Amino acid sequence: MLPSALLHGLDPDSDPYGRPPRRTARDWVVDTCCFLLAVFVFLAAAAVLLRQHHAPRSLAVVDVLLGALSCGTVWLRRRWPVGLAAAMVPVGFVSSTAGGAGMVALFTLAVHRPFRYVAWIGGVDLALVPLYYWLRPDPDLPFAGSVVFAVLLAVSVIGWGMFVRFKRLLMLSLRERARRAETEARLRAEQAQRLAREAIAREMHDVLAHRLTLLSVHAGALEFRPDAPREEIARAAGVIRESAHEALEDLREIIGVLRAGESDDAAGERRQPTLAALDALVTECRGAGMKVSLDHRVADPAAVPASVGRTAYRIAQEALTNARKHAPGAEVTLLLTGSPGDGLTLTVTNPPPSHEPTPVPGSGQGLIGLTERAALTGGRLEHGTTADAGFEVRAWLPWAHTG
Repeated sequence: MLPSALLHGLDPDSDPYGRPPRRTARDWVVDTCCFLLAVFVFLAAAAVLLRQHHAPRSLAVVDVLLGALSCGTVWLRRRWPVGLAAAMVPVGFVSSTAGGAGMVALFTLAVHRPFRYVAWIGGVDLALVPLYYWLRPDPDLPFAGSVVFAVLLAVSVIGWGMFVRFKRLLMLSLRERARRAETEARLRAEQAQRLAREAIAREMHDVLAHRLTLLSVHAGALEFRPDAPREEIARAAGVIRESAHEALEDLREIIGVLRAGESDDAAGERRQPTLAALDALVTECRGAGMKVSLDHRVADPAAVPASVGRTAYRIAQEALTNARKHAPGAEVTLLLTGSPGDGLTLTVTNPPPSHEPTPVPGSGQGLIGLTERAALTGGRLEHGTTADAGFEVRAWLPWAHTG
C-alpha cells in the first residue's frame, strides 16, 4: 500500500533495467480518484458552459473536447509530470472544462519534482489567472473574488503536493539513515571480529613462541650433540618435557577461552602477565641454560600500569627468545629503568654468537608485532645491530603520573 515512487526510492535496485516502477494498488486507487475528480470538474464546467447562450457554439465545443482529452491525460501524470503540467497551462487558459485536470497535474508536479519546477510552472499558471478571468469573467462572482478563489485553490494544491513530497523525502531520509547505521554496525562488528582474531593470534604467539623455541633449541642440541654428558642430556630432556607440558597447558587454556565464548575483554585479560613476572621469566631462562643478566632499576614494579607492564613483559619475552635462537650461549643483558612521568625503558642486548646457531623455524614477524604492540600503548620500539655486531632491542613505553 505504498506509492510506487516511494518503493523505488527505498529500493533503487529493484529493477536492474531502469524501467519506471509499476503502479501499486494504492497508485491505482489514487489515480482513479484523480481521474474521477477531473471528470467531475469537467462535467460541472461543461454544464455551466453549455448554459451560457452568449458563448459561440464552436468555442464551447472546442472547450469541451480539450477538457475531455485533459481528463484522459491524468493517467499519464506519473510518467511525465513536468510535461503534463506545462502542457496544461495553455490548455487550461483556453478551456474552462480542463481546470480539474490542470489542478491534478499541478499537484503531481509538486509531489514528484523539486520546487524549481513548481515555481516556474506554478508561477506562470498563477500569473495567467487575472488575465483568464478578465477575458472570461464568471457570471456568478466578481472579478476580484474569482481571482482570489482561483489563486487560493492553486496555492492550496501546490502546498498539499509539497507536503506529500517532503513527507516522502523524510521517510526516504530516515530509511537511508537506518540503512547507513546498519552498514556501520556491520562494519564495526567485522572490525571487532578482526581485532579479536588479531588479539588471539598475538596472544598465541606470545604464549607459545617462547616455550616452543626453548623446546626446539634443546631438541636441536640433543640432535647435534648425541655424545653430550649424561647430566646435560637429562637436563635438556627435562626442559623439553616441561616446556612441552606448559605449552600444551597454555594452548588448552586459549582454546578453552574460544570455546567458552567469553567476551573480548575477558579473553584479553585472562592470565596476562605483568611486570612483576619478569623475574620469573629470567629465572626460567636461566634454568634452561641461558645466560641472562638482569638489571632491574624500577623501584616499585606494582606501580607500573597493567597494560604497560604487560607490554614490557611481552617485549622482554620475545627479545630473550630471539637471543636464544640467534645467539645461543651468549650472555644477554636485560636493563629495565623508568619512573612515573619519564616512561619505562626496556633494553635487551646480546653480543654476536660465538658459533653458527642451529636453524630454528619461526615466522620472522616477532619484532614487527612487538613494534606494533608498543605503538598501540603510545610507545616506540627500536632494534638493530650494535657496534660489536651484536643485537639490541630498545623499547620506551609511557608511564604517566597516577596521583
